[in-house]
Amino acid sequence: MGCQEVHAVTLFAFVCGTASISGLFAATLLPQWRQMKLYTYNRNEKNLTVSIGLWVKCTRLEWSRECMMYDMEWYASVDQLDIRVLQFALPFSILTAASALILCLTGICNTTFTSGVPNLKLVKCLVNSSGCHLVAGLLYILAGIMSIMPSIWSVFYNSVLNTKYGPYFTYDIAVFVAIGSSGGMFFTAVLLFLWYCACKSLPSPFWQPLYSHVPSMHSYVPPSYQSRSRMSAIEIDIPVVTHTA
Repeated sequence: MGCQEVHAVTLFAFVCGTASISGLFAATLLPQWRQMKLYTYNRNEKNLTVSIGLWVKCTRLEWSRECMMYDMEWYASVDQLDIRVLQFALPFSILTAASALILCLTGICNTTFTSGVPNLKLVKCLVNSSGCHLVAGLLYILAGIMSIMPSIWSVFYNSVLNTKYGPYFTYDIAVFVAIGSSGGMFFTAVLLFLWYCACKSLPSPFWQPLYSHVPSMHSYVPPSYQSRSRMSAIEIDIPVVTHTA
């Protein structure tokens, strides 16, 4: 299978990129980034668990999944630095990864619907399969860094809160979803780079199409004709004039 055809690697990278963006979007909306447990010594009252998200905060009874109270204005009154950073980092990471996904889809469509013989007028065009996949891989790495760094930081920030307020804080499931989605973005970038290195002839410019040189006209073999042309059957007699003494 030639590199101008759609490889299973690029399709798998597209699926992984879509799954990673979906997982990061779900982690952004989940109200389960951090848990805060409130204990009481009164037997007539029950312990409370506060689930802290990026945008809302849910208060429920311990060992219960139903929220007793939603704080819908939590996003504006966040008093935890890591949550505030995540509010800005994750949306930007999603937008960057979405741009990479569009570029990856553009590269796949280009390899699918482009003919095997390159167009001589478009060989130097920047929009090509190799350029799309290369830039998409770089954007996936950037999106993964923007999402995984604050997500890991939120895990260690629990120790800061526990030191300051007491052993009441712990991380929740949304942290693992975000870290796993970031890892999926790095894996997608590796797949795109593998495809690029396997199909791109080096040392040609990185942004150029898969063909490293413009094919010359001498490389094209003219088609063979089975029958002679009709004009070849016409014989032209040229009279010769001789002078006699």
